[in-house]
Amino acid sequence: MHRPAERLPPALARRIALGAQGFADPRPTGPVGTRQLKRTVDRLAVVQIDSVNVLSRSHYLPAFSRLGPYPRGALDALAGRRRDLFEYWAHEASFLPVRLHPLLRWKMAAAEEHAWGSMLRLQRERPGYVAEVLARVREGGPLKAGQLLEPRPNRPGTMWNWHAGKVALEYLFFTGVLTARSRTAGFERVYDLTERVLPPEVVQAPTPDRADAIRELVRTASRALGVGTERDLADYFRLRATDVRTAIGELAEGGEIVPVEVVGWDRAAWLDPQARRPRWVRARALLTPFDSLVWERPRVERIFGFRYRIEIYTPAAKRVHGYYVLPFLLGDRLVARVDLKADRQAGVLRVQSAYAELGVDCTEVSVHLAAELRLMADWMELEHVAVAARGDLAGDLAVAVLQLGG
Repeated sequence: MHRPAERLPPALARRIALGAQGFADPRPTGPVGTRQLKRTVDRLAVVQIDSVNVLSRSHYLPAFSRLGPYPRGALDALAGRRRDLFEYWAHEASFLPVRLHPLLRWKMAAAEEHAWGSMLRLQRERPGYVAEVLARVREGGPLKAGQLLEPRPNRPGTMWNWHAGKVALEYLFFTGVLTARSRTAGFERVYDLTERVLPPEVVQAPTPDRADAIRELVRTASRALGVGTERDLADYFRLRATDVRTAIGELAEGGEIVPVEVVGWDRAAWLDPQARRPRWVRARALLTPFDSLVWERPRVERIFGFRYRIEIYTPAAKRVHGYYVLPFLLGDRLVARVDLKADRQAGVLRVQSAYAELGVDCTEVSVHLAAELRLMADWMELEHVAVAARGDLAGDLAVAVLQLGG
């Protein structure tokens, strides 16, 4: 006989989600080292990569949000010489702990099912060319797409303006034959054979059955989310709903996730039974739009009552809050949003706009936000913080920044 699902108050569900994502822990008081970074990435399991650099490359920000200032080179080392992380298409392009590599081989093997059109089209129409590109890497060593002298298609204004060589490399990357050895200063992938990059114990680890791998990915997502719906669990690694539904049933049967009802949620949820239930969360963090706490917008609205949309691809005249807008977490609530830009030449962290959520104390929020902006500016080696007069929080924030000395 099944027990009735536990009913969770929405505030508790919110704190559980924040705890699972690392925001219930105090930031380290001393220097942050590799051990704390590795623990953070292991907890999140997925750190999304994005090429937009108006503030910072996105993958550097989740660790800062949770740990405070840390040496970015230490994160580079985890994905570089230490080989603790690898790149793959998980939740979009992402860094992941190498222990997850075997769990994604089913996806690599099923490229015909999961890769997008241009990759598959090139492989079908020019298999010999793809084989030539692979042979060049095998015989000549690491390779950048820019080293392949191919004409770039004339598709100005699009993200995927890839020439045939880049498409071939990405196809081989998707299938797992190649992986990223490193990134250039301009953030271009350097491709190499996977067996020459990843540790031998990872490469030689047995490949799980697809169903077993998906079940483990759902278990991993559950631990990273704390509490979530079927859609939340599927979205974390971009898994298909039918596969996730089967995995949930198997995990629930073994008591590894338990059903719960969150008051105010319009759908069933699942709880990691080992998740912490913090009595309070005293976080203070600016969140990249690609942080795993906020990347699924319906979940953000459900948990925080915070309607969030990224407006990078919205024409400037139609943007509501700005170009690169970061939510501001204070305590256990998202209380504001700021459009940030790192003006590296001038040495200024520019707050292009600042907006408060309804019902917050703008003076209190501004004091905490100014302190976090100052901390971020110091971490990014920017001398000043400058607040533009746009948004209902801008005036109070400008005063708070001035009181901190700019």
